[in-house]
Amino acid sequence: MTKKWDSRVIVAYSLTIFLWATAFPGIQVGLKSYTPEHLAVFRLLVGSLALVVIAIITRMRLPELKDIPAILLLGFLGFTVYHMALNIGEKTVSSGVASLLVSMTPIFSALLAACFFREQFGLSRWMGSIISFFGVTLISFGTGGNFEFTSEILFILLASFSESLYFVFQTRYLKKYGFFAFTTYTIWAGTFFLLFFLPGLASEIAKSSIESTLSIMYLGLFPTVIPYLSLSYVTSRIGASEATSSLYLTPALSFVIAWMWVGEIPTLLSMVGGIIALSGVMFIHIKVDKLQRKVHFS
Repeated sequence: MTKKWDSRVIVAYSLTIFLWATAFPGIQVGLKSYTPEHLAVFRLLVGSLALVVIAIITRMRLPELKDIPAILLLGFLGFTVYHMALNIGEKTVSSGVASLLVSMTPIFSALLAACFFREQFGLSRWMGSIISFFGVTLISFGTGGNFEFTSEILFILLASFSESLYFVFQTRYLKKYGFFAFTTYTIWAGTFFLLFFLPGLASEIAKSSIESTLSIMYLGLFPTVIPYLSLSYVTSRIGASEATSSLYLTPALSFVIAWMWVGEIPTLLSMVGGIIALSGVMFIHIKVDKLQRKVHFS
């Protein structure tokens, strides 16, 4: 593959980072009027309907019957559990801190790959994990004011862990169906399980503020759909490793957007903890990426 960073790749890449960074403060705005479960089902319904239109236009093929159980399970983990747990966590945890905690996903993914696929975890991954755990501990100090992992922080870590399960076990289906098609299937699956919370949504929409409703519609149309399209395009042009290497900019941008959009000012301790946690994740990524390149060119 010829790796070429041109203007279209840069625009698509920047769009991905920006839209995902806006999701965290967008959730905060939605939670002002909506319960976590109604926010999740409303958001994914909007996204799913948009994807139905795209699937019809692109004549996306349907998955094989034998793969539907796996798609349902992965959709449940990657979207139902992820969005529910993240929404519950963001009821008290700031959007900037939430974005940093979700960035722990690569560490959980590496641990899961080591457990289930016997991938070597390695010293660099252990060091990065310890660094990140220390950072999360500082975030807990800055959020809760005492030495404890609050339930809200645990919910966001659950969201990150659930998303990690989704990423680790999706590989064979990505090869079979492609990045965008498989993501579409799993978003539909995640929406299916959230339909349990559909009763009461209409009345909640009727009594909610326009700001919260528009925020959720924005979340469903933009951070839920467009980044997957743009990241798929970037990956096809420059490769998966380089396409994901700078997504760690998302939490930093999320802090800025949260400050401008919802007026969140994080505590100094949370910011320091976030930087340390993110450093641990980046340390793992850089070390593993260098090792993979050495193997590739050897």
